[in-house]
Amino acid sequence: MTESAQPSPEPDNDAEVATGDGLEEELRDGLKDGLPGAARAIVLAADPMQKVGRARHTARLWQQGKLGLGRVSQRLAMPDRPGRPAKPEMMAPRDMPRRSAGGEKGRFALLHALAHIELNAVDMSWDLIGRFAHEGMPSAFFDDWVQVGLEEAKHFDLLCRRLGELGGGYGDLPAHDGLWQSAQATGHDLTARLAVVPLVLEARGLDVTPAMIDNLNRAADDTSAAVLEIIYRDEKRHVAFGVRWFRFMCERQGLAPEPTFQALVRANFRGTVKPPFNDRARAEAGLAPGFYKPLSAFGAPR
Repeated sequence: MTESAQPSPEPDNDAEVATGDGLEEELRDGLKDGLPGAARAIVLAADPMQKVGRARHTARLWQQGKLGLGRVSQRLAMPDRPGRPAKPEMMAPRDMPRRSAGGEKGRFALLHALAHIELNAVDMSWDLIGRFAHEGMPSAFFDDWVQVGLEEAKHFDLLCRRLGELGGGYGDLPAHDGLWQSAQATGHDLTARLAVVPLVLEARGLDVTPAMIDNLNRAADDTSAAVLEIIYRDEKRHVAFGVRWFRFMCERQGLAPEPTFQALVRANFRGTVKPPFNDRARAEAGLAPGFYKPLSAFGAPR
């Protein structure tokens, strides 16, 4: 029987940041250092739903004009690793068990893997804000990445709630740390971070998500498919933000965008950029084939 295609209403997770004295201490202290300090508090949160709550609260303050950048003349010390719960068990990518491709267990494993990706995306977006706040970027840069951080938190929450509806939860299966490691390889360079995270990792989501949605619909799991539709729509905008600010950084440094992108990916990304590509979705986000096709398995050597 086909399940309802509408995800359940989005809750207000600001309750997760409240204590009897108002905001919980770590976020309250972070807010004293403006948006970068709040971003650091989000990355540090070990409880995933507290992380979601901090992201929502911080985004609301920023978008309402109640939170500023603070003093950003010096680089804020961001954590080397984000806060994480005791579960899931973390394994090396090569040691991850192969998951079933079909059935209810296979769908649960898929959604669990996606939830872990989105939790990493929450941390990567807020880490970008805190780590590079000193770069002298326009306020529109922070507007865009706060929106990304808010939407990544929404994605994680939607997936966790869907896992709960399927009888389990985030942490029930093992996961790996490859995404965070990819992000941290670019912790020294904003231009490289923009090349690797939105223009490689998130762009890959545009390639693979439509097939996942089709498979879920064929399995009559319209509710899970609807969650992935939301994620796909938002991720297209995130890639567009990445293109916008990557081009901005290249113009600022007098660099040609496409060859600069290819050089940065070759230097900072361990994985492969491989087809098939969703050229249409990438083009809608402003990511032209001249960026990524020369890096593909059938393009220029690494």
